[in-house]
Formats: sequence, structure tokens, C-alpha cells
Amino acid sequence: MGSLKVPTLILFALVMMITSLSLFTVYQTERGLVVRLGDIKKNSAGEPVVLSPGLHVKMPFVDTVRLFDTRIQTFDLQSERVITGEKKYLIVDVFVKWRVKDVATFFIRTNGDNLLASKLLRESIIDGVRAEFGQRTIQEVVSGERQAVMDRLRLEAQRNSQGLGIEIVDARVKRIDLPTQVSDGVFARMRSERHRVAEEYRAKGQSKAEQIRAEADAAVTILLATAEKEAKELKGQGDAVAAKVYGEAYSQDPEFYRFYRSMEAYKASFSQKEDVLVLDPNSEFFDYMSRSKGK
Repeated sequence: MGSLKVPTLILFALVMMITSLSLFTVYQTERGLVVRLGDIKKNSAGEPVVLSPGLHVKMPFVDTVRLFDTRIQTFDLQSERVITGEKKYLIVDVFVKWRVKDVATFFIRTNGDNLLASKLLRESIIDGVRAEFGQRTIQEVVSGERQAVMDRLRLEAQRNSQGLGIEIVDARVKRIDLPTQVSDGVFARMRSERHRVAEEYRAKGQSKAEQIRAEADAAVTILLATAEKEAKELKGQGDAVAAKVYGEAYSQDPEFYRFYRSMEAYKASFSQKEDVLVLDPNSEFFDYMSRSKGK
């Protein structure tokens, strides 16, 4: 019995090894090809057999499985110098999103190497960018026709990538800039222009402020003159009314009026104890005072 267990175990081990070498899994994000003796395995119609996600079988030691990532890949084209239609240099950044569409063509053209595919695609994108920018001015590529440039770039990249088994999902221009030395000159001119405009606005503001102040001063002068004139007119009218009242009062009782005026004069003259008047005792000023002594 013991002698039969060893061959059984060996057979079981061989079966398990062959099974493990024969079965393989293609994941959801992948597609696969079976390469048999250096050639891609094909179906009865002569088309390459593309392995979909799931569990598959191959012939051990004869078949080789190549798996390809079908998720979206991205590569950047950074700081590429291009010349516009007006013979001016620009610095352009572009990003491209792509994925494997035809795995058999992709394997034949790139041997399934994503780095090689990106390199080939990069050369195609550079040529497309230079061609599109070379037909337009800076103003057109920056504002007016930027969307058209990206659309043409995407279509051109898609056309050139078909031979690689690649689908271009998106291709966009991220940045358009002038070279550093040109940018410095442009910014210097912009600063100078903005400074000139600012000085012009300041001068206009100063002139407007002086005009407003002059108008305000003139208005104040006119108001003060008008007010002073009206005050003098009112004062004159008041004096005239007072004189009329005094005249009417005097005409009614001249003696009382003289007496009242004399009392007011005495009151005003002797309002302080230290007040001193040097006058002739026979002066009319002391007329009513003398009468009071006489009485």
C-alpha cells in the first residue's frame, strides 16, 4: 500500500502543476492574447483571439499569454516650443488620454509596451501641434480659435494612432505661454502702459478735484455775500422801523421821551462804581438830574 501512495502523490502533483500552468485569469480591466510558438492565436476566420475578462485555458509550455491594460492612460507633452504663423515662439503644454482599443495591433506595433506607445504617440502629437500652431497667429490660438485647435489636434491624433491600435480619448492644450525672455519684455511694456494709464487717470482726477474745489469756494463766497447783503437789508429795515417807532413815541410825548432817554443814558454811564465822567455841571446831560435835586 505504501508503495502505491508515492506514484499517486507524484501523479496528483503533476496534474496540479499542469492545471496551474493551463489556467489563467484575465481581470476586468484587461484584455489578453495567446501567443503560440511566436504567433498570435487566431480563430477559424483567421482573426486574432482576444481574451475577455474571466478564466481561460492555455497549452502549457506552448502558449504564452500577454495581458494588456485597457484603462485610460495619460501622458503629458510639456514645455514644447512651437512657432506660430507670424514666426513667434510659444511654449505649449499638452496632455493626451488614450487606451488600448485593438490589442492585436497594439501588440504587433509596440510589443505591448506602454512606454513605447507613448513615445510613438508623442511624436505624432508634436507634429500635429506644430502644424496647427504654424497656421495661426498668437491671438487666434490663445482666444479665438483655441477650441478649434484642440478639436483638430484630437482628430489628427486619433487618425495617427489608429495604426498603433490606440484610441485617443482626449487631447487638450493645457498652457500656452511666451518664452521667458519674451514674457519679460511683454510684462515690462504692460507695466509701462498701465503706469501711463494710471498717471493719466490721476491727472484727470486732480483736475476734477481742483474744479470741484473752485466751484465750492465760489458757491461759499456767493452764499456769504448773499447772506451778508440780506442781513444788512434786514438790519436797515429794522433800524427804519425802530426810528419810526421812536419818532411816533417822541411826537406823542416829547418830554417823557427826553426823560426816558436821559435815564437810559444815566444807567449806561454809571453802570460800574468806578465809572468817572468829567463834564460841565451845567451840561444838558445833567438836566433831569439837576431838576430832581431842585425838586
